[in-house]
Amino acid sequence: MSAVDGVVPPTFGPEVVAGVSRHMNDDHAEDTLLIARTLGGCPHATRARTTGLDADGMDFAVTVDDIEVPVRIQFARRLTERAEIRHEVVRMYREACARLGLEPRPAD
Repeated sequence: MSAVDGVVPPTFGPEVVAGVSRHMNDDHAEDTLLIARTLGGCPHATRARTTGLDADGMDFAVTVDDIEVPVRIQFARRLTERAEIRHEVVRMYREACARLGLEPRPAD
């Protein structure tokens, strides 16, 4: 994690990171792959799983040509509260859909 102007960004505790990662991987695997393909610069990815996050972005393990590579996607802005994570992931999903000309499904 890096400091900007001497300010260390807030972090989310390990239980939050594990919970968000588990939720994304268990309940939104297709969305995670779509985000990794589009926003992560891996258009030929065949699999993606969330591996972590902090205030500035989300980390993924993405499979391309049977090789798993780490991918980091920066958030649009620094997050400071847990509730912002969902909003940012939904934003990322909608941006990915827009780039591909797909209609996003309604948020749960």
